Amino acid sequence: MNERIRQLADEAEGVFIHKLITGAKQYTFLEKDLEKFAELIVRECIDRITSYDLVPGHSAKWEDIYDIHARLLQDLGEDLEDHFGIKK
Repeated sequence: MNERIRQLADEAEGVFIHKLITGAKQYTFLEKDLEKFAELIVRECIDRITSYDLVPGHSAKWEDIYDIHARLLQDLGEDLEDHFGIKK
């Protein structure tokens, strides 16, 4: 399991069961915890999208294109929030 997903599962307060044979964690969620876990994953995706640096160290000639793309990514993040019903 990806370390960040494991952190989100812990943050969602899922109960983990340590598997003695494999040594891996196995999470069990109540419905309300599972919903929180899903929201945390979607929030993580939105944060990554809306904070993505389109053109690292872009020059002045890229300003207009950069601004347009940055606004589009912000709109995409807001659309994902609306689609999944996640509040900021």
